[in-house]
Amino acid sequence: MNTTRFCLIRHGETAWNVERRLQGMTNTPLNIRGKAQALQLAQAMKISDLQFHALYTSDLQRAADTANAIVNLFNVDAIPHQGLRERHFGALQGLTVVEAPDQQPQVWEAHLARDIDHDLNGGESISQFAKRVQDTLEQIRQANLGKTILLVSHGGVLDMAHRLARREALNAKRAASVPNASFNWLIHDGSGWEVGQWADTRHLEHVSLENIDL
Repeated sequence: MNTTRFCLIRHGETAWNVERRLQGMTNTPLNIRGKAQALQLAQAMKISDLQFHALYTSDLQRAADTANAIVNLFNVDAIPHQGLRERHFGALQGLTVVEAPDQQPQVWEAHLARDIDHDLNGGESISQFAKRVQDTLEQIRQANLGKTILLVSHGGVLDMAHRLARREALNAKRAASVPNASFNWLIHDGSGWEVGQWADTRHLEHVSLENIDL
């Protein structure tokens, strides 16, 4: 049996997280607290002697910078993967949760309703996003059977991975917490996924922000 373990890490905090601004595929950097969180999670991995075989990261800056804290401490390479990018939020990208209902009321309503086929006017539908995340996880799993893999990604990706593992409806309300710089485990025993420890932020000095890009 080839049991493959994925440790999914959400990127550290950004200024847009604090502003409750939808980032999507916008290339935003970590803020000061986000950089500290990235270092804290890397140090926690070192202290716990977490053994892993490969490190993959979204190529968006906030994820890549978070992965770099692990790269620097463990002297490993990070493999960038576009499939680990956050969902593209179309007309909502760059808007705060206060601005969006005023500037894009119909798109915002479709977003809140979790209309799985709505692309948010030029973005990515939930159905398209789910397929991308599922295909990416399976591709990485097949390339690393029986290994422990780190994936540095985004709140929406982690939420979708949790949904897929739990076989939850794509239009269901969010059930999983996805804080910045958290550790989240998925295990595949060769026949299917199961969720391990989730939303672990014990290594962080301060409260971590929840994800709004869902």
